[in-house]
Amino acid sequence: MEVNFRPETESRLQELASKSGRPPSDLIEDAMAGYLQEVTQINEMLDGRYDELKNRRVRPVDGDVAFSGLRQKSKDRRARS
Repeated sequence: MEVNFRPETESRLQELASKSGRPPSDLIEDAMAGYLQEVTQINEMLDGRYDELKNRRVRPVDGDVAFSGLRQKSKDRRARS
């Protein structure tokens, strides 16, 4: 597989490879493996959350209401300090 990077990205990769003593291909492999693992975990989490909503094990929360409550809690904590 061939991957093309913007010149500034390739320059940074070469610099990191030089500093670490590892070939750029190893750095890319490690970065992609970590990224793909993270994407998989996020997808699994979102699928689980969707299933919980769909099966009514949890209720959706209005974002404005949730943030309003968080702001009030923060305001209350500052008032006590």
